[in-house]
Amino acid sequence: MTTNWGYCQGNGPQTWSEIFPAASGNYQSPVDIKPVDLKDLSCNKRLEWKYTPENATDVTNTGHGWKVGIKQGGSSLSGGPLKSTYELAQFHCHWGETDDQGSEHTIDGKTFAGELHLVHWNSSKYPTFEEAAKHHDGFCVLGLFLKSGAKNEELEKVIAELNKIEYKDQKTSVSPIDPTNLLPKNGGCGYYTYQGSLTTPPCLECVIWIVFKEPIEVSPEQLKAFRRLKFHCKEECCECNDCDGSIKNNFRPTLPLGQREVLEGR
Repeated sequence: MTTNWGYCQGNGPQTWSEIFPAASGNYQSPVDIKPVDLKDLSCNKRLEWKYTPENATDVTNTGHGWKVGIKQGGSSLSGGPLKSTYELAQFHCHWGETDDQGSEHTIDGKTFAGELHLVHWNSSKYPTFEEAAKHHDGFCVLGLFLKSGAKNEELEKVIAELNKIEYKDQKTSVSPIDPTNLLPKNGGCGYYTYQGSLTTPPCLECVIWIVFKEPIEVSPEQLKAFRRLKFHCKEECCECNDCDGSIKNNFRPTLPLGQREVLEGR
């Protein structure tokens, strides 16, 4: 198996544990969330975020999707299930070949067109992003379901640059992006939270997940723009035999919840 992990038959999620042992752990993500009879999160602190639009520096084709880099300082998340303050490090997206699949988490088996992930690290407890990744409370990821609908004006700032980063490892600058405009207003109708992992290798079990119940809309044209990105570098050919090199699917299937508990926050 190639160490160049991906989402095709030869290097997809079913093979990751061969190289990344954490991928076979008991606290893996994503999971299927079953809303029936969930317990309420017992906390009095409302989830709060503060983001600096100018901190969005660039967008990169990672070979697995697009990722927006964030300059450190001034973008924070706290409250809710969190006992520390977390700093936004980057955000990225997962999607599928059609508009009815692509989310990583599912709700009672229901899939969405995609899932946006805002990745934060515990900056008040650990000195670096890398150190935080070694601990169960090191990261907090906000997950937002995408549904096909109206054009998303804030995400369009990313999508407008995707033609410049069609191939792996290409990078370009972006105009200021306000992640607040990507979140449901006032937190929407609440969220689900549980202890899990990164959904991409090395799949470290260091994530407090906060998955918003209310999806955000993106247009079918915007979703098509995601799928035009390539897995491979410009000077290379795609190594996979089961795709044309385009990133049509980049989501990990759900894993067993096991003994973990999903709580509801408001």
